Amino acid sequence: MITNWQQRVGNQRDWVWRGWQIRYTFMRPPKQNQHTPPLILLHGFGASIGHWRHNLQVLSQYHTVYALDMLGFGASEKAAANYNIELWVEQVYDFWQVFIRQPAVLVGNSNGSLISLVAGAIYPQMVRGIVMMSLPDPALEQAAIPHFIQPLVLLIKKMVASSIILHPIFYLVRQPHILRRWASFAYANPEAVTDELIDILAGPPQDRGSARAFTALFKGTIGMNFSPNVKKILPNLTIPLFLIWGTSDRFVPPKLAQEFALYNQELELLYLENVGHCPQDESPEQVNQLILDWIDRRIKD
Repeated sequence: MITNWQQRVGNQRDWVWRGWQIRYTFMRPPKQNQHTPPLILLHGFGASIGHWRHNLQVLSQYHTVYALDMLGFGASEKAAANYNIELWVEQVYDFWQVFIRQPAVLVGNSNGSLISLVAGAIYPQMVRGIVMMSLPDPALEQAAIPHFIQPLVLLIKKMVASSIILHPIFYLVRQPHILRRWASFAYANPEAVTDELIDILAGPPQDRGSARAFTALFKGTIGMNFSPNVKKILPNLTIPLFLIWGTSDRFVPPKLAQEFALYNQELELLYLENVGHCPQDESPEQVNQLILDWIDRRIKD
């Protein structure tokens, strides 16, 4: 059954990447313009294409817009993969090579912001500019743990990462009432936590293999196989950067934005008052206009 939000996210398709099924969508503008760059929208951890349901139609009035469900999330395959930021970056790059093949603007939220930043550093030929909404830095978490207790913390994480422990946790946290509590923490405005949003969040964890993928994702977060350092990446980027951050973000401290801005003169920072961790969904009209205006000023030929 196609729900109302699915009707608003464009032409959904499936693509096989490295043997895994990947869901993506796209929308094209009424009039094509070679001077308007395509956009690639990348969701945050636990989200999906549906998190862009308030953005795709508006942005596609002026740009060809693509959105991906990252491997392990949304309607993409719940694979038992070796998850890390680099894997998702490679997914985005390979998608770009197959379907786009011209420099694009990456637009990310949370984990999608980090993926966008790393993609811009590794594959500069793909990226004309980056819009980020809340930007986590895994290196900061590691640095915050005193060196002498890091082995103990890692041991505890590995113990928790066993399937015996994680599977019961997964079946608990995927319940709609638990997801609603999580969303209420992520959003500053309670009215933004709608039944539609909970439907978007609660659907993918019911998919086949989702418990296995949850375990693999958790293990990936503690594996530190590829843990990017935002403050080391930023100085090396020469493309336009736009960082949007809600002042009521309770997941990633808003004060980090000002620190990040010191590392790159191309980075434009804008705070949104009384907005939480997901500005594109909580304040979509404002965010859509900000993105379009920024591209007009900084990206267009």
